[in-house]
Amino acid sequence: MAEREVLVYPDPRLKEICAPAIIGSPEANELITDLVDTMYASGHSVGIAAPQIGICLRVATVDVSHNKLGKKHNHGLMVLINPEIIEATGSKVMREGCMSVPNYTGNVERAREILVHFSNQQGEDQVVRCKGFEAVAIQHELDHLDGLLFLDRVSNSKEDIFKRK
Repeated sequence: MAEREVLVYPDPRLKEICAPAIIGSPEANELITDLVDTMYASGHSVGIAAPQIGICLRVATVDVSHNKLGKKHNHGLMVLINPEIIEATGSKVMREGCMSVPNYTGNVERAREILVHFSNQQGEDQVVRCKGFEAVAIQHELDHLDGLLFLDRVSNSKEDIFKRK
């Protein structure tokens, strides 16, 4: 029910593998509200995952609809509880940033299109096909649930990580 502080690398909690969330529990519902509030309050974020606010549960939110890269292909605000990618096709390299790594961006190779299975906040089973920037954002957030940062995905740390200006 509030904007939360975002953990910053090298906080060890960002490297933990998250446990499944109990759908519909008061804890999960409060977590979702806090994730959405924190994501939108940043003014620039298109996603956030529970471990970024210190909660080690498999919950993330994504909304690329307000970003120029996500205007064409998006599903609006997505609340992803216990998500898993069940299909991934193609590949593309994109420059990524992260609220938990505020001073750097990096070139990361991701699938162009994904099929993601998750439960929404109402407990409904969802299978959604995403492409482009939305697919990249979801992959980025799901990495957080497995203790990975975009820094772990760059192929060459000397050439693919950039200091923010």
